[in-house]
Amino acid sequence: MTRRGKAALCAVAGAITLSMAVAPSASAIIGGHDATSEYPFMVSVQKDGHHYCGASLIKRDWIVTAGHCTVNIKPEQLSVRVGDHDRTKGATAKVTKVVAHPDFSYEPFRDDVAVMKLDHPVNAEPIKVAASSGPVGTHTRILGWGMTCEDGSECPQPPVTLQELDTKLVADEQCSENYDARNELCTDSPTQDAQACILDSGGPQIKGRPGRWQLIGATSRDGDADPKCATGPGIYTDLTAHRAWIERATAN
Repeated sequence: MTRRGKAALCAVAGAITLSMAVAPSASAIIGGHDATSEYPFMVSVQKDGHHYCGASLIKRDWIVTAGHCTVNIKPEQLSVRVGDHDRTKGATAKVTKVVAHPDFSYEPFRDDVAVMKLDHPVNAEPIKVAASSGPVGTHTRILGWGMTCEDGSECPQPPVTLQELDTKLVADEQCSENYDARNELCTDSPTQDAQACILDSGGPQIKGRPGRWQLIGATSRDGDADPKCATGPGIYTDLTAHRAWIERATAN
């Protein structure tokens, strides 16, 4: 996997054989385990019928994801599955509108956030964007259906069952020089060699507890210079810093 391919945790990487178009690469969770809680807001964004990116349901007809999940994408290519641990089940809807942040940039990364409108309200409970992400040391959790190993030939298909990994916010200086402390979250895990990877892009970073989760981030990219996903921290878009824009963009 190339360094640039690993940076954005979103679509298909070199050795992974899936019938989807090549796009900015994302990641599944390495070192995680099957989901242990209910996450009715969890979304699988699917391109041409295949899992493509993660997202969070923030209104019954709007989802929030990573900006790089919109690169070279038209709404008619996308559909969603919402609210089930199994990415082949859950409520279904089509995407009718894709809105990336006006300042989003893929290279270099900047304001990596987007919202997508669904063609109808789904029967699932949305999650609220938190008022703030919290200080260094805040316990968080990441979710995704990304690849579960570094070598795609060893795990050629993403998991069907949603994966979770307990994480925490760490000091900004632990992330790379392209990191923006104003609107990004430097995140690591107490589990060794565990982090988001390919096809996890856009998925939620949450804090709180079962039944009272709050959304603070969206999976963006790797946080250090090591070419392996699972080593070092990851960078997550701070959705609390983009809360005002998200509210404006989803007002209609």
